[in-house]
Amino acid sequence: METENNMKRSVSMRLILQKKKKKKDQHDVNVENKRLLITVNVVGSSGPLRFIVNDDDRVSTVIESSLKLYARCGRLPILGSDSKKFILYASDAGSALNSSEEIGSCGGRNFVLCKKENQLVPADARSRMITRHHSGRWKACIVCLAK
Repeated sequence: METENNMKRSVSMRLILQKKKKKKDQHDVNVENKRLLITVNVVGSSGPLRFIVNDDDRVSTVIESSLKLYARCGRLPILGSDSKKFILYASDAGSALNSSEEIGSCGGRNFVLCKKENQLVPADARSRMITRHHSGRWKACIVCLAK
């Protein structure tokens, strides 16, 4: 008889604990998963990308996701998949977002994705190319850049 009472108590206690646990889990899920629908305009593309991200995702993750979605849709021009070659701007801010920053911290939901400028030619070589006059031959230009 005592074992039956203990079993009944333990079953009822289990049910109460499960209900409390479910309520706690539901509350935690709502707090943790803040999702945002963002719009990313890619410079040179025909239209914006729209997808859902978590509030605490990094900017670098959003850039990677944008490039994957862009490629999956088969859009032109082909951008590639190296996220380090791209910068993400908030559409209402003038400066680029830091790649380690959380996407939810900027406060906006509209972004612009741009390719970084090509910085292979140093600034002094550019100035030499502009100021010097060459004979028009490609060898002269290469010699100028090599100096």
